[in-house]
Amino acid sequence: MSVKHPVVAITGSSGAGTTSVTRTFQEIFRREGIHAVIVEGDSFHRYDRDGMRLAMAEAEENLDLSFSHFGERANLLPELEKLFRTYGETGTGLTRKYLHNELEAKPYGQQPGTFTPWEEMIPGSDLLFYEGLHGAAVTDSVNVARHADLLVGVVPIVNLEWIQKVHRDKHERGYSDEAIIDTILRRMPDYVNYICPQFSRTYVNFQRVPTVDTSNPFTARTIPTADESFVVIRFADPKVIDFPYLLSMLHDSFMSRNNSIVVPGGKMALAMQLIFTPLILRLMDKRPKRGR
Repeated sequence: MSVKHPVVAITGSSGAGTTSVTRTFQEIFRREGIHAVIVEGDSFHRYDRDGMRLAMAEAEENLDLSFSHFGERANLLPELEKLFRTYGETGTGLTRKYLHNELEAKPYGQQPGTFTPWEEMIPGSDLLFYEGLHGAAVTDSVNVARHADLLVGVVPIVNLEWIQKVHRDKHERGYSDEAIIDTILRRMPDYVNYICPQFSRTYVNFQRVPTVDTSNPFTARTIPTADESFVVIRFADPKVIDFPYLLSMLHDSFMSRNNSIVVPGGKMALAMQLIFTPLILRLMDKRPKRGR
């Protein structure tokens, strides 16, 4: 953790909705004039797209049916921990980009599914913002979580998470139903061992809960909308949260426990603005003034 160079990490599994949370933070950064360097978790996968296919095929030949992007073996967790640590100490560090599609790859003259070369960050940013699978990861040899100043979990209930993943992979990426289900099953051991434990280390979790039937996520025709959901927001340290203020600003919200507030799904972005703006400004206020 660092006062001078703070690290903010948003973590959630595939289909959890971390990208929409990132957009909310970007709006806060823009409005408050904060220069944040944004790092995507995909950049710290161990393999590019073709390499991952080969690694998975090799694992299957060895009867290892649980090798996945969620686990330690498919990611560069020591390098991620080093980035968090060195950024906190110096305000810079090594990173790269994973090029998901043709649009992202074209400016670099590379193929989709590849990485750009490792590069040193340009100094002078106000904070590092990470969004990905492992922002609060802890293993026997790595502790990424300890270097973050603010950890946020995005955790829809698992059936909703699967519905979102099925729709994204099927309609945007062209995967078959069978391939999507195989992926979910293969990832399950790593989901339990690497993804879920992170949400006990976060400062705040956002869990979207639908108010419609999601009993069979593999046959759902549509993704439940925000207005068909509630969001449970859990704080690790409720003593520093002004719950009366949040309840007054978020109509139809209520407290379900002394550390949790429930808000209508359509007010999730507003809730994030109200919660995170003062937290981010507090991190900025702790930093030494420039020139000192």
